Amino acid sequence: MKDQSTLPQYQLFIHPKDLWELKKDIWDDDPVPAVLRVNQKRLDIDLAYRGSHIRDFKKKSYHITFYSPKTFRRAKEIHLNAEYKDPSMMRNKLSLDFFAELGTLSPKANFVSLQINGKYEGVYLELESVDEYFLAKRNLADGAVFYAVDDDANFSLVSDLERDTKTSLELGYEKKTGTKEDDFYLQDMIYKINTVPKSEFKGEIVKHLDADKYLRWLAGVVFTSNYDGFVHNYALYRNHETGLFEVIPWDYDATWGRDIHGDRMDADYVRIQGFNTLTARLLDEPYFRKAYKQLLEETLQTRFTIEHMKPKVMSLYEQIRPFVAKDPYKKDEIDRFDREPDVICEYIKERSAFISSELKQWNI
Repeated sequence: MKDQSTLPQYQLFIHPKDLWELKKDIWDDDPVPAVLRVNQKRLDIDLAYRGSHIRDFKKKSYHITFYSPKTFRRAKEIHLNAEYKDPSMMRNKLSLDFFAELGTLSPKANFVSLQINGKYEGVYLELESVDEYFLAKRNLADGAVFYAVDDDANFSLVSDLERDTKTSLELGYEKKTGTKEDDFYLQDMIYKINTVPKSEFKGEIVKHLDADKYLRWLAGVVFTSNYDGFVHNYALYRNHETGLFEVIPWDYDATWGRDIHGDRMDADYVRIQGFNTLTARLLDEPYFRKAYKQLLEETLQTRFTIEHMKPKVMSLYEQIRPFVAKDPYKKDEIDRFDREPDVICEYIKERSAFISSELKQWNI
């Protein structure tokens, strides 16, 4: 097993008054000032809790915005995820890396060891923020980024939350970066997805969407079984040079055979056709359906296999195990953590068999 030098050491220092303010109301998004030390480098930051239901967990997740200097490692903000409900703590990173292998834009994710005011807080997953810095680090064209913040980001004219026609086509999205004009292009795409006749859809959708990238993202959702991934847990990037939207995955801990509660999820729980309106219209077109089927078949043979994935799982397991064994929120469940590589591999085997069986029934 690797030694403890394999994880970066992050040290947070928060004045007791500010720490009290932070803990007073976990639902308050207003940040408090703090200091982050990484490799002896001092960074003045703003610190807040992050997430929705995860704020109730004993082990909190954090949103860090750099204040002085304004950026660190070419980023203006990062997320520190506790991965509290995932007994492996690996699923989020495993998923985001898998998306990248499929050719989808995907945030970087790396494990760190966190201390707060000298107290060890355990293993955290540092997640890259999807914003203009995310684009610049990849030498991508300037563009807009919209976060899907709730289930109304369903590519439909009907609200999943209100069960009624949407009052705005931007419902479900929060713009991270971009122009007012980009708001119009998002609304225009959603409107066209829902109103263009079938005879015109194939020619129209490629004016708004990078369809190949979308199908790769869809494959990633289906292989990892992120049930919420079709209407949530993603960001949209509109490339200002091409004018096309791409989908970027986000928050993928409830995957690889476990749900948002950390409970086992059946390998056939998430259907391969997906759930949202855009996916339904794309797969209704023989051209896109064939391309999607070929992508699934190729991935089943190359990437979504025990031979390909198990070494990645074991590498992550060995990297973080010494830290999980001391994590104050996880050390009592170390036996469960030790069994998780087998749980993930069992899921891959069962999910692969399910997808293969489903594809045999597709007549294309």
